[in-house]
Amino acid sequence: MVFSSPAFLFAFLPVTFLLYRLIPGQGRGSVTAKNALLAVLSLVFYAFGEPVYVLLLLASVVVNYLSGLLLAPGRKGRRAVVAGSTAVNLGLLCVFKYADFAVGALNGLGLSLPLPDIALPVGISFFTFQGLSYVVDCYRDPSLASKSLLKLTLYISFFPQLIAGPIVKYHDVSQQIDSRETSPGLTADGVRRFILGLSKKLLIANTVGHMADLVFGAAPAQLDVRSAWLGALCYCLQIYFDFSGYSDMAIGLGRMFGFQFQENFNYPFASGSIKEFWRRWHISLSSWFRDYLYIPLGGNRRGKARTQWNKCLVFFCTGLWHGASWSFVLWGLWHGAFIILEDLLPPPGRVRRVLWRPATLLAVLLGFVLFRAETLAGAGLIYQNMLAGFRFTLQGESLLRSLLTPLNLWALGAGCMFSLPILPRVKALAQGEGGLALTMRGLSYVWAGALFAVCVLHLSGAEFDPFIYFRF
Repeated sequence: MVFSSPAFLFAFLPVTFLLYRLIPGQGRGSVTAKNALLAVLSLVFYAFGEPVYVLLLLASVVVNYLSGLLLAPGRKGRRAVVAGSTAVNLGLLCVFKYADFAVGALNGLGLSLPLPDIALPVGISFFTFQGLSYVVDCYRDPSLASKSLLKLTLYISFFPQLIAGPIVKYHDVSQQIDSRETSPGLTADGVRRFILGLSKKLLIANTVGHMADLVFGAAPAQLDVRSAWLGALCYCLQIYFDFSGYSDMAIGLGRMFGFQFQENFNYPFASGSIKEFWRRWHISLSSWFRDYLYIPLGGNRRGKARTQWNKCLVFFCTGLWHGASWSFVLWGLWHGAFIILEDLLPPPGRVRRVLWRPATLLAVLLGFVLFRAETLAGAGLIYQNMLAGFRFTLQGESLLRSLLTPLNLWALGAGCMFSLPILPRVKALAQGEGGLALTMRGLSYVWAGALFAVCVLHLSGAEFDPFIYFRF
């Protein structure tokens, strides 16, 4: 079940919210009942598309729960517990996500092993990382270990962030699981944030994504410099609005049930360097790798050479986390190489700071070609048309005309405009208690209602289009 489906919007979400609000009070018993309701319905949500793999999700919860209990202060073998739990978590991830990739790599060396062809459980990359972070945090601070299996089940399986993040750390939400408040203001704010994310997904990401699909799936004779650059730009916008839209929906849903999730995107295309880009893009993942891989490797405390090696390894793992193919690995290393280059260059002067911003955007856009292409050869074909000549053909002209429809141009323009920090400036006008602020807040809800109506109309004639990060 996806957030942008009628089944979720008009059945699961209203029923879940109504049942949740029917449980009265904020006492311990009421919170436990609410947690139990959310945990059960979150498992139902996951089972809607992955009925068999609910058992895998529950097994992950139980393993990490028992590991946390075994990490009590003074217990012997605490490191062995962390190592064992890490092996189980990463072992499950490797079997389900990387088995075919590993066998394919071996076959490339001359073997002829059959591919396991194991179906990838939805969301396994996200709930595995949440379980791992919980165990490591319990090792670092045993007081975090939960004695309640229900609490840990809710933490890992809570439906807003279960399928595609953001990756939530237990220490950020443990107190909210124990005690949280809901109010009409928070609920309205959550609904508005959810609608914003839904609009990003349906009205912008899906439209520019269709354009990108036409380019990346085109025959070589149809491609030229114009369509190749347009396709790369469209995919860049698609993945941003698709994933940031999902994060907006997850954050909004969390607020509707009293949870405050941290932001996952902060207008990354406004970055002035690749390093800044990763402070703004998929923030929960980059902070996860920083806290649980980069710092344990030594971070920047063991000399310049070791620091650059640590960064290279982190970005290798970042690419591999996104998908089991060499394209993703190269995409991660591409970003790692630019971050290392930024470290090696002298501090930027005024001119370089001005030039670095478009250079960063160009590097990000070129990198996403690797991310989108099905194969390295497919990425090479797009790069060839983008960078090696200006070939124009009648077939290319026909493809370009099919792409540049009024609707597509509107989505492309809206995507370019709203990928920049315009909304925060508008939101700033709604702060305070003055007449302008009150008017702006009122208009924001009217605008949200209008956007939701447009989204519903869009859904009535749209085909099923899951979120990009569902396959990660």
